[in-house]
Amino acid sequence: MTTATPAAAQRQSNAWLVLAVFLLIYVFNYADRYLISGLVDPIKAEFGVGDRFMGLLMGPAFAVLYTTIGIPIARLADRSSRITIICIGCLVWSLFTGLSGFATGPWTLAAARVGVGVGEAAFVAPAYSILSDYFRPERRGLAFAVLGLAVYFGQIAGYAAGPAIAEVHSWRMAFWAMSAPGVILSAAAWLLVREPRRQQAPPTAVDQVPLAPLTRRLVRTPAFVLMMIGMGLGTLSGVGFGFWGPTLFSRLYDLPLASASGTFGLYFGGAGLCGMLLFGIVADRASKRGLEWPLRMAGAALFAASVSILLVTWSDDIGMAKLFAIPSGLLGGGWSIGIMASLQYLLPDRFRATGTALFIMVTTFLGFVLGPWLAGAISQAFGDDAQSLRWALTIVIPAGLVGALLAWMGARHLEADRARLGATAPV
Repeated sequence: MTTATPAAAQRQSNAWLVLAVFLLIYVFNYADRYLISGLVDPIKAEFGVGDRFMGLLMGPAFAVLYTTIGIPIARLADRSSRITIICIGCLVWSLFTGLSGFATGPWTLAAARVGVGVGEAAFVAPAYSILSDYFRPERRGLAFAVLGLAVYFGQIAGYAAGPAIAEVHSWRMAFWAMSAPGVILSAAAWLLVREPRRQQAPPTAVDQVPLAPLTRRLVRTPAFVLMMIGMGLGTLSGVGFGFWGPTLFSRLYDLPLASASGTFGLYFGGAGLCGMLLFGIVADRASKRGLEWPLRMAGAALFAASVSILLVTWSDDIGMAKLFAIPSGLLGGGWSIGIMASLQYLLPDRFRATGTALFIMVTTFLGFVLGPWLAGAISQAFGDDAQSLRWALTIVIPAGLVGALLAWMGARHLEADRARLGATAPV
């Protein structure tokens, strides 16, 4: 029987501390992102805009720069301090969340949302890269699942806390209140998290793999492309529903927005939390059969979750919607973890952050730029009411079925493509 050395034990302890700090940061990353979803109607009432503009605020205003600025940030992260980048980004998005509360009109609010997107672009790729240096491949499923809990904690905070604060004070106070924790957490992360030793020496600005050849190489890698488009379509489906779900509940079931948002967050968020952890545990066990199995599981879970969400959308009463929300959350809670774990396994360390950022650029564009805006635009075209929103989501949600098929297909190429990416430099 072997025992861990003191250095290895210390490293493992540090890994869980880093994961805990990143989890808290990521919670408010998502809370600030979803906060506007629970404040749709009061913002519409004050600024006199429709669902299409609110979809613009939820999606493109936030995500356009989020998707593009993530690339140069990740390039910097591949050769410099990733934790410094994360701390600065956390401070920036938190400050812009607070500035959202000072908006004087719809376009100043849109400008603040752009700033939130710029700051949040500095978290995901550097964070996954750091965690990949702290956790072995066969343990990354659980680590990424724990980090992924932030999606649901953040959604619950955004859905429930925002409307609750707005009901007592105003929608502006909700933005001010939610900005403060991120400022504190950026300082805490700077003090507590140490940059880990990379598995390979980081490249300098001179010898770093050029972006254009790297992009061409990744585009020619079937596993990368299939996972990327599959996750993008799955995100389009899930985010489109996730942003508009509280408003759908409010309109369909004649509930106050605060009650509808709280109910939506509780049932989907609670089930999603359980699903996320279960997926991470099961995926780590399945990976012992082969490291392509988490990706296969992701495809199956995404397919089943998309069907379940359609059933929620067409539920005739709130009781049925709550019932179908449970399998929707359980099945949809962890599928993205299977894809992200497989992506980190696929990419060599020397360009892992950049490859992750390129991947996230496409998936975020499909999910966060198109998803909320498309649902809002279709809803407004159909009448800007409860039934129009139901039909809009019915058109958007099936994108997840196609994404599930692509993810399943990507598993067939994972091992061979990993060997090819690791063996030669991109050309």
